Amino acid sequence: MKPWQQSVLFAVCAFALGSSAMANLRFDGTLIEPPPCTINSGGTIVVDFGDVGVTKVDGVNYRKTVAYTLNCSAGTLPWEMLLKVQGVATTFDSSAVVSSVSGLGIKILRNGVPFTLNTPLLINPASPPVLEAVPIKSAASTLAPGGFSASATLLAYYQ
Repeated sequence: MKPWQQSVLFAVCAFALGSSAMANLRFDGTLIEPPPCTINSGGTIVVDFGDVGVTKVDGVNYRKTVAYTLNCSAGTLPWEMLLKVQGVATTFDSSAVVSSVSGLGIKILRNGVPFTLNTPLLINPASPPVLEAVPIKSAASTLAPGGFSASATLLAYYQ
């Protein structure tokens, strides 16, 4: 028996077994993007530690709040937002950004807890976490006087 003959036979058998009903299905929807957001209106966030004593860097002294704003337009869906600090971590602390000085890092904290770099955190954009930064040093390092800098990227995105 040929395949088309099997289909006809099946259809005849199905019809002969009793009454049946059919309905067409139609699927509709609208694809939308999450609402736009900005961090600090797109500007750079600067944390200036000022003068830092080489012997006073202990991960506690010189702690500063990272002053940022997160503004999102209203959305129609309950989007989930993630926050991440992208950067190169020090070899001695996964929540510290490498600085221009060997053995010195800038540790990032969220609500007082270490914020591991490059790891997303689910947040409420209406009440984003408090971020802080604090200089830390490797236990094996002796810091010398001089300027330092470090950089990372603060990224907020929808899942």
